[in-house]
Amino acid sequence: MTKTNVKTTTKPNEKQPKRRRSVTALQRRALRVPRTGLHEHAAKKLRTLIVRGDLLPGEPLLEVNLSEALGISRTPLREALKQLAAEGLVELQLNRSAVVAPLRREELTELFEAVSGIERCAAELATIRMTAQDVERLEALQLRIERHHRRGELRDYFEVNQQIHGVIVGFARNSVLKASHDALLARVERARLFALSADGRWDESVREHRQILAALKARDAEQAGRLLAHHVRRTGEIVADTLTQKKATP
Repeated sequence: MTKTNVKTTTKPNEKQPKRRRSVTALQRRALRVPRTGLHEHAAKKLRTLIVRGDLLPGEPLLEVNLSEALGISRTPLREALKQLAAEGLVELQLNRSAVVAPLRREELTELFEAVSGIERCAAELATIRMTAQDVERLEALQLRIERHHRRGELRDYFEVNQQIHGVIVGFARNSVLKASHDALLARVERARLFALSADGRWDESVREHRQILAALKARDAEQAGRLLAHHVRRTGEIVADTLTQKKATP
């Protein structure tokens, strides 16, 4: 009787340490999640600064200064810099500080050729697949950029301008197109803001957006695709020309 009682009471106790170890392992895995999110948060902050021109092309990214400004250690900061390097916004240098990737004419030409093709295809598909609510959304966004243009609010205009391009691609309802567009978006954003700052381009951009919207509303796939492709290529040309002029200036 006594031996039987001992056996029945020890079996559950023998399994208990295993359950504790399992819970501890799960807790440790859960605690790692914020550490992953930390470098992503830092990357998002730095991406915004680079795209908006607060960190200029070629500017050194000093780890000590950035760690202090972001309130993080160097480990997640380095992971953030690696992520931005993969996006083409940062260049890592051996035994030297990373730098904001310069704007190079040849690379920008290829970038805008690719984005032009993606957005042309998206516009053609969007004319077929847009709903009435989609059209209303585009009209509302157009009103907003017109208002920001009248008020001279370049940064606000830029934000809505980016939304319009993203929305048109989204209205194509093609996940492969959207993924391709998203992969290039940060590099394109930086160059677009640079182009809008050029003399006359802002006014020209507003007119082009009006024409694109009209073609989309008319469900003219060929015209909408052609106009949007031209709009994107034109932006790339202006950035490239501006860089050439600056390089030629003594």
